[in-house]
Amino acid sequence: MSAPPTTPLPQDNSVSTAAPPPTTAASISWKQRLQHLPPAARFGLLALAALILIAGYVFSGRVSTDDAQVDCHISSIAPQVPGYVVKLHFDDNTPVKAGEILVEIDPRPYLAEVDQAKAALAVAEAQANSAKLQIDLTRETTINSTSSASAQKDSDAADFTSSQAQLEQSATANLRLAQANVAAKRATNERAQADLARYAPLLSTGDVSKFQFDAVDATARVAKSELDAAEQQLSAAQQAVEIARANTRSAQARLTRSQSQLLETKARERQIPITEAAHKSALAAVERAKAALQQAELNLAYSRIAAPISGQVTQRSVDLGQYVSPGQLLFTIVPLDQVFVTANFKETQLAHVAPGQKVRIRVDTYREEFEGVVDSIAGATGSRQALLPPQNATGNFIKVVQRIPVKIHVTSPGNPRLVLRPGMNVEATIYLR
Repeated sequence: MSAPPTTPLPQDNSVSTAAPPPTTAASISWKQRLQHLPPAARFGLLALAALILIAGYVFSGRVSTDDAQVDCHISSIAPQVPGYVVKLHFDDNTPVKAGEILVEIDPRPYLAEVDQAKAALAVAEAQANSAKLQIDLTRETTINSTSSASAQKDSDAADFTSSQAQLEQSATANLRLAQANVAAKRATNERAQADLARYAPLLSTGDVSKFQFDAVDATARVAKSELDAAEQQLSAAQQAVEIARANTRSAQARLTRSQSQLLETKARERQIPITEAAHKSALAAVERAKAALQQAELNLAYSRIAAPISGQVTQRSVDLGQYVSPGQLLFTIVPLDQVFVTANFKETQLAHVAPGQKVRIRVDTYREEFEGVVDSIAGATGSRQALLPPQNATGNFIKVVQRIPVKIHVTSPGNPRLVLRPGMNVEATIYLR
């Protein structure tokens, strides 16, 4: 009974030698083996194969790195004005709110500067008002002076013309008339005196009567009187000419003086632009004083240092009574509600990474997982952003896989008591699908 089943085996082997390639035979043998397995074992093997396929699919759709840390933008607080610290309103590692006063520097020097700036502004404004009034005063004074000088010049010119006319009249008319009258009276007087001289001898001889002699004598005396009067009129006419000539010179001097005054008043009109420029300079001084007052008030405001953001105070390096200088680090504020993750992925992992992809974040401190989303990818590798970037143009270059920072926003904080602090190590996994 046992021989018959053994005889066909060589036939099967002979048939198998003529079978298809080994791989197909092996697959048929696995199928035969699976067929000979119990149903439970067969299902387990199939499930294991499915899990392997699923795991391969899943793990091929994500990238991970443990070179990642919690990060945030930390604010370093430093004073902008020097002075002694008189008040501190915080302690180490205390939470603060934006706008809360944390440090007060002695404000008395800056209050004094504000008072000085206010006084300087008041002086500058007074000078500007005075300069403005000076413009109006100068304009009105010069305009009125010019009008008055011009009128005086016209009046003096008229007087000079009148004096010249009077001089001409005295010289040509009155003086000549007086000279002609003197000449006529002198001739009459000479004739009368000659007649008297002729009649005097005749009176003693009786050739002329006493009456005739008296008439000739009277005529001679009248002629002499008229000559004296004509000579006096001539002297008066000459004096009148001299007076008229003096009046003419005086009128000419007045005219010259009025012309000079007119030119002087016109020159004073040039003071108007000078006063306007002085007013502009005074206004500029007012603006400068205002700027100085604003700076003093700003320095006074800087004496009270407020928190620019909300967060937790760390790295305190200031004490009460300490003298601080501008730019000196006093403390830092860490905004714990604005943390993010900086993950440094290999350059070979970022081919399919893009903003908006979901991220699983595992924090080493808590052994807890958080959810996140890719925000952005850095524009350069970490080595390129170093203080001294490497120079690869050498003969012994060794290729090193570079890492590129990826910024990840934490969208699900999880347990609110689990605070993420900058510097914590995390493991970030980006899901590409």
